[in-house]
Amino acid sequence: MKITQLSVFLDNRAGVLAELTEYLGAKGINIRALSVAESRDFGVIRMIVPDPSHVAELLGKKGYNIQKVEVLAVRVADEPGGLGKALRTLADEDLNVDYLYTFLDKLGGEAVVILRVDNPDFAKTLLVRKGFNLLSQEDFMRL
Repeated sequence: MKITQLSVFLDNRAGVLAELTEYLGAKGINIRALSVAESRDFGVIRMIVPDPSHVAELLGKKGYNIQKVEVLAVRVADEPGGLGKALRTLADEDLNVDYLYTFLDKLGGEAVVILRVDNPDFAKTLLVRKGFNLLSQEDFMRL
């Protein structure tokens, strides 16, 4: 199952991340996972939210520059080597991971890895075949 990540491009200056998160909070949006990457002039905020289409619409109306990206959300054991097993599954088939970030599943007690990979459909098939569970967009409404 692929999920939709929102990438938001922000100026790299004090307060812009606070403005974004306060705006979403005021709209009742709970960010489930978040990653911040920055350069000298701008930052890329990658986030998983329960209803990405709705949030994208809200942010677009507010003037934010956003992009929807398909990613995988993979449950891994929250123990030493848990992440490595999932990544080895992909590496053995020459699939490149563009980036990843993690968070803990409060309900399941496992780590969840958000992955952007070369071929998400093939990656999903490989991971499921190796026994990994992937989260759906609907799962993020329950987390």
